[in-house]
Amino acid sequence: MLPAFFDADRTTIDQALADAITSHTREHSRLGDAMRYSTLLGGKRIRPLLLLATSRAFAVPHAHALPAACAIELLHAYSLIHDDLPAMDDDDLRRGQATCHIAFDEATAILAGDALQTLAFELTTQASDRLPAQCALNITHALAKAGGAKGMVAGQAIDLESVGKALSLNELETMHSLKTGALICAATRMGALCSEDVSQHELDALDRYSHAIGLGFQVQDDILDVTSDTCTLGKQQGADQQLNKPTYPALLGLEGAQHKLRDLHQEALIALALIEKRDTSELKAIADYIVSRVF
Repeated sequence: MLPAFFDADRTTIDQALADAITSHTREHSRLGDAMRYSTLLGGKRIRPLLLLATSRAFAVPHAHALPAACAIELLHAYSLIHDDLPAMDDDDLRRGQATCHIAFDEATAILAGDALQTLAFELTTQASDRLPAQCALNITHALAKAGGAKGMVAGQAIDLESVGKALSLNELETMHSLKTGALICAATRMGALCSEDVSQHELDALDRYSHAIGLGFQVQDDILDVTSDTCTLGKQQGADQQLNKPTYPALLGLEGAQHKLRDLHQEALIALALIEKRDTSELKAIADYIVSRVF
């Protein structure tokens, strides 16, 4: 079951994403078409949803947090385009559609990813029109740190280096904490940093929560790669097995991976309980959704 606020938030996010891409690209350009194609054709919008839910917990007006929410989704979209390229995972299907390099061409896909990445930072720096300048600086720094060589990109590099290799559970968790978890952690942190009224204790609890759901998201992805089908997933089922990638079911068995997922869910809820003076019910709903989703 999708949390009740998902549909309204996703509609708002999708419109804002479309507006941002249109206003920052040349009219009727192939590059702009590729950016729109890869960003707007589906997607769960987990990262911007997390950011907006966190910002509401910290009493940030919706419109003030929206540029940051779009920025993190644009950075995520860029990462998916590049991840699907022949030099990376060489995937033909994403969100039930042909991947960007298949629908357009490889060079256009690379450029579309580049442009989405830079647009993300243009939006966070422009957030100073709605947020205190220090808040805009803080969210820009959080996004850059999460997306770079000590964050998401580091995780992608480890992923490529690990194909065909046996990883320990700790090594697998390190990889996914960076590749998937870094942007998820950034989402909650950026949502809180849109406010000037946030404590280090609250940021630490949010980091603990998002670390748990970030790993949980990946564990569920690995489980679904085994138990679901291509039509439901919107991408090739069994792709990880075909590439001989390390996964949680491969290391722990399917039942062990499911137990791991339940533990991570509980860890997320314990972390939220530490944030005593905020309404974190929407963050709880997202955690519940992440562990129960079927695609």
